[in-house]
Formats: sequence, C-alpha cells, structure tokens
Amino acid sequence: MPGRSLAYLSAIGVENVKGLRGKRSKALEEAGVVSVADLLLHAPRRYIDRSKTVRLADAPLGEEVTVIGLVRRTSLRRIRGNRVMVEAVIVDVPLREEVPPEPPRHARESDNHGSVDRDTSLDGDAEQDEGPLDFAHFVEPPEEYGDDVAIPPTPTARSGVSITAVFWNQAFRQRQLREGSEVALSGKVERYRGKLQMSSPAVDVLDSPSESLLTGRVVPIHPTVGGVGPGYLRRAIHNALGRSRPIEDPVPTELVRRLGLMSRDEAIGSIHFPDTYAEAMTARKRLVYDELFRLEVALALRKRRQMAESNGLAHTPGGALVDRFVTALPYELTGAQKRSIDEIAGDMSAPHAMHRLLQGEVGSGKTVVAVASLLGGVQGGYQGAVMAPTEVLATQHYLGIRALLETADLAPPAHQPDGDAGTESLFTGEEGEGPFVRCVLLTSTTAESNDREPGTATRDEVLAMIASGDADVVVGTHSLIQEGVEFGALGVAVVDEQHRFGVWQRVGLREKGRGADPDLLIMTATPIPRTLAMTLYGDLDVSVLDEMPPGRTPVTTTHLAPEQAGTAHDLIRAEVAAGRQAFVVCPLVEDSDKLEVKSATAEYERLRGVFPDLRLGLIHGQLHPVDKDAVMSAFRAGEIDVLVATTVIEVGIDVPNATVMVIEDADRFGLSQLHQLRGRVGRGKHAATCMLIAEPTTPEGEARIGAMVATTDGFRLAEEDLRIRGQGTVFGTRQAGMKDLRLADILRDAELLVEARRDAFALVERDPGLAEHPDIRDEVMALLGEDVAWLFIS
Repeated sequence: MPGRSLAYLSAIGVENVKGLRGKRSKALEEAGVVSVADLLLHAPRRYIDRSKTVRLADAPLGEEVTVIGLVRRTSLRRIRGNRVMVEAVIVDVPLREEVPPEPPRHARESDNHGSVDRDTSLDGDAEQDEGPLDFAHFVEPPEEYGDDVAIPPTPTARSGVSITAVFWNQAFRQRQLREGSEVALSGKVERYRGKLQMSSPAVDVLDSPSESLLTGRVVPIHPTVGGVGPGYLRRAIHNALGRSRPIEDPVPTELVRRLGLMSRDEAIGSIHFPDTYAEAMTARKRLVYDELFRLEVALALRKRRQMAESNGLAHTPGGALVDRFVTALPYELTGAQKRSIDEIAGDMSAPHAMHRLLQGEVGSGKTVVAVASLLGGVQGGYQGAVMAPTEVLATQHYLGIRALLETADLAPPAHQPDGDAGTESLFTGEEGEGPFVRCVLLTSTTAESNDREPGTATRDEVLAMIASGDADVVVGTHSLIQEGVEFGALGVAVVDEQHRFGVWQRVGLREKGRGADPDLLIMTATPIPRTLAMTLYGDLDVSVLDEMPPGRTPVTTTHLAPEQAGTAHDLIRAEVAAGRQAFVVCPLVEDSDKLEVKSATAEYERLRGVFPDLRLGLIHGQLHPVDKDAVMSAFRAGEIDVLVATTVIEVGIDVPNATVMVIEDADRFGLSQLHQLRGRVGRGKHAATCMLIAEPTTPEGEARIGAMVATTDGFRLAEEDLRIRGQGTVFGTRQAGMKDLRLADILRDAELLVEARRDAFALVERDPGLAEHPDIRDEVMALLGEDVAWLFIS
C-alpha cells in the first residue's frame, strides 16, 4: 500500500481524528496543533519506566520516589479559611497478567513499514487498502472517551497497601483523579497517623479505566496541549496512527542507512508507544534528524537562490585606501580581524552579493572590520551605509567611524566638516588635499534648516549628499530605508545588531541599491553558539572575532546582596575620585506597583542623596532623542560622573573612561543583556568592575548570576543562556523554521545538526530545484508553513 506523506497529513485537520471533535479540536488548533501531522509529531515529554518505579509496599519514607497505582476513591473537603483539600486514595496496580494484554507488536503491525493492523485499531473500522487516503477516512461518529463509560470494579491490589495523596486548594484534582484511573505520583513519602501519604505530589494520569494503551513497560507522558490532557492525546494519536500508516519516508535511503536511523514510519510509532526506553530514544534521533534536515534544506535552497538571482557588484577590495586605513591604526590587528577582513574581501570580489554575519565579543574590534569593508566599496566609487537600531547607537557609530577616519587622515579637515555640503567627496578634492571620505549621520532628529546648529548640515542637505553620491559613508537608523532617502550608488551595507531589526527592514536597505544588490554585512555583538548560528543564520557565511585586541583586561564581576550596596557605592566614589566614571543600571524607567524592582528615575533621586558631591545624569528610552544625545555627549565628555540608566545603554556605548558597572536587580535581566551591559566598561586602559546587585528568587535567576561571575567568555555565556532559557526564547525575531524544531535541541543534538546540514546542502547542490526529490520539497513547504516565505527573502 502506498505511504502517506507528512505533507499530505499536514493538510488534514485535527478535527477529523476520532476523540478530538468539537471543543478539543478547537483548543488544539489554538495551541498550534492544527493537522494530523502536527498531532503525530507531538511527542511525549518524558517516559516512565515501570521497572524503575516503586511498589507502594516498598516505598521508602522520606525519599523522593515515583509510584504507579490505581485511584480507589477521591474526596473533597472545605476547611477553615475557605481552603479546599482533596484526598485521593491510591492502591497498587494489579499484576500485569491480571490486565488483558494489548496485542503484541507483530500482531499490531503489518509487514508493510509497520503499519497498524486496521482490525485491531481503536476506532473499530477496517481501513481500505486501496486508493488514496482522504479526509473521510478520519471522520468518525462523535464519541467522547471516558465520559459515559461504566467504571469497572476496582481491581484487587497486589500488595494490599494504599497511599493517600493530599492536595491543598487544587479542587481540579477531584476531577482529574477519577476512580479506577491509573496514575503516577512523584513526591516524598511520609507517614501520617499510621498511613502512607504524599503531600501535593506531581501527578501524571496514565490512562482512564475504560481502556488501556499502557500495558507495556514504558509509559509515555504526552504534554497537555490547550487543556487536552495526556490520556485523550494518547488515544487520539493511536487513532491517527491507525489511519495514517504506513508513513512515507522521503529522506534518501543512503542517508538513513549511513546514520543507522529507523525508518520514519517506525520512528513515529515508536516515539509514542515504545517497548523500551532505548527504542524511544532511537525513534527520537530519527525525528530530530528529520527536523534539522528540513530546516537545513530550506536554508540551502535560500542560499542557492540568493547566489543565483543576485545582481551583485564585483568590488576590488584591499586597495590603497584600505591599506592606508589599516596601516594608520595605532595598534596591530588581531589574527581574527585580519581573517575576517580577508573573508569579507573575498565575498566582495565575487559577482554575487555578499551575505555574511560578523559576530564577535564586546570590544573585539568589529567596527574596524566594518570600516575596512566599507572602504573596500568606497574606493571603487560606491557608497557604504551603516544601519543601527537606535539613535544612540547610530550616533556612537558615526563618532567612532569619524575617529577612525581621522586616525588615517581620511576625514575632511576641521574647516570643511562632514556637514558642509560644499565639501568635495573622495578623490575629488583639490590637488594636495585628501583623499577624503565623507561620513554623514541621518536619523529621525537630523535637524531641519531652522533648527540646525552652526557648522552642521540640514536634513535636506544630507539627503542631497546621499542622493548625489557626495556622502561616501552614511550612518543612520531605520531612517535610511524611509521614502525620500535615495542613494547615488550604494555598494556595501552594514546592519548592526540584526536581531533588533525585522527582515523587511533589512530588505529595505538592500533595495536602496538602485538595481544592483549591495554587499550585506550583518554585525552583532551578541555571541552566538556555533550550532545556533547554523540554524539561526544557516544561510549566511559567518566570520567570528574570537580574539580580543591587546591591552584589554577582563572585567572583574562580583555578586552583592541588596544589603551590600554600600560596597558598590564605595567603589564608585573611589573610581570617580581617581578621575573615572560609572554606570548604574536599573530594569525599569519608573516605579511599578506590580514589580518590586528599582527604577532608574527613583534610583537617580536616591543616589543624588548618596553622592551629593558628584555629578549625576539620567538616561532612559522615554527621553526625547535630542535629550538622550545630550546626556550621552555630556557623559562622553566627562561632564557626568555617574550615569543612571536603563538598558538603553546595552549596546554600542563606548566610553573608555567608564570603569564601574553596577546593575540593580540583576536577576531580572537576561544573560545576554547582562553580558552586553558589562561590556560597557573595561574599554580603556584601566581595570574595570561589574557589580551585580541581586537576591535571586528563581533557579534561573541564580544560574544567570552564577554564570556571569564564573566567566567573561561571551560564547560560553551564550550556550549557558541557551540551556537556561531554551532555544525557543532565544531565537528572537529570526525564527524561520524554528517552530518545526519540536524535538531537536541544538546544543544536545549538535553532532546530528552537523550531519543534517552536510546532507541537506549536498542534496541541494546535486538537485538545486529538488526536481528529483519533490516529496522533500513538499514536506519543507508544508511543515515550515509561512516560515518558508521568510526563508526565501534575500
């Protein structure tokens, strides 16, 4: 019988599966389980091995154990203070031979890819073996499992021992723990008034008394979805399997054999109903490979499309202008910087547009690499653009690039400022002058004609310079992609902190190239583990700055309890007395009635009393951009000793004189944020300290603080962040294909990811349009859904 593909099953709604009609199907759909394919790929979150559980009679007092038993009775009592107490009496499960056994696996499966024998499926209707499966095969008369089924007499317990599970203010337990249901309880066993008792144990309802799919040794525990519990899901999955198998396997046989993987049909069956835990893990490996393979195929297709359709510019980087810039630097480039510059130059010299990610630690020298790349385009007569997510960061980049150009004598002289529209551009100055590289800044607050300061250009003048090509390097925010901004000849675009931009903003900048695709360099200071980069940015080439420039010393990080804040204040006073500056960062702008955390405005007022003799400043995201710029300018100029801030200073702020970073309520920040904030200090020649003031109330908060104290290695912290938070919350705005990673863990499954990437890219290299593998193409389109359109945006 022909197999059914996951692509086909993804088109069949979950409401067609017996046991999931009405409210249950709607709840599942709202939770993202929309199709039969979604249901079949909804794997158990864990397994209980009956051989490793404890009989009630053998349960040791005072120890955490898992017991399996049958619910004999439940009761609910209301006691003083309007509290509710539910008691459930649990008895030992009857001996296995007392339970009617499920047909053995060989009886449940045919020889054709292990498909379930239709005569023994729960729905009771034989499956037609001829013809394609249609929606009608899934439609069954309405039936609600367990709602109107007579409860059989409670089986005789094998040991005669019972245990009482007690739950406080959990009235739903009376409905959950129905008489005759088989349950697993995990908790500490105690003796109360001569009887065994568990107080508020973790509960897994294994099956209802009406029928059992759990006669095997290994018990799968499916995660509840949309309020639909494990029992209903287990039976629905069993029904869906009975109507779907055999499930087609589109992955080339040679790949499956080389990795020693199960067939897909066997894997989907075994992940839900394994005979052993080892069998479940073998099934998981196959399904994890499938998820990663699908994603990497999509990324490979996208990368190939970019190269095939790109109308790129073949630059000749590495010329006199770049050499002059590098030679004039007052320090030697690191090996990582040289390698990255060479990699970028190689991309820029190719006829197709560059798509490269440059990632590096805070202070690893990304700006120098970016400027060298920009100059590689400028020396050929093209313009460069740098787009930053905030005005503060854009201004920081503008000042940093200007300073680097001045070091190489490439900036216009003081009497001809960048803002003067009359100044000549690169290679066009009078004899004996230049060459000059004109750098301009364009943000939403670039002054109109009646607001400008003396010596600066108006917005109209800046726009005219960009359109004419007189502006060689343009730095700005999303203002660069707005209507009315036209480039004369955009050749290189740098997007900083890509995760803060949507994909369409990046595309908008690329489209400013006037018919030719500019080379694109995405720059991030957020370290990304290699495995995450292979999925998150798998369609990009990656350059990594994994060395720090000489002279940078690691920042010392300490953890202080709130009552030890005086230690931080003493350090701030000492550093300011030595001529240095400090940051104090708070998680909120203003006080909140709901959160007991410090706000920047309240901390600013309090610290004015602590440091009456020091000059304090305040900056946060709600300030007008002009006011924010004024505060940062004053801090850079040394006119502010202590800057109280929110995370508006998280990225891009470069004040080498700042040596102290105090982070209040540090456990409220993410690990990546904490690392970025720490990177604001220690950027000069003086030793720096980061003090984390926190009293963590969660294990995750404690883990973040501990990791920050233990290491300054951003890549190690990124992996730890991934472990703490989980990959689903780390992907940020670039989540294409990630919703298909139901089982895969990119850290734990790193080796399999490498295999899947190699196989996928090799397949697309041999079969660029997947004409010879249409089932793989259909599956990628079906299971990645709307994300496929995202992946195919250049």
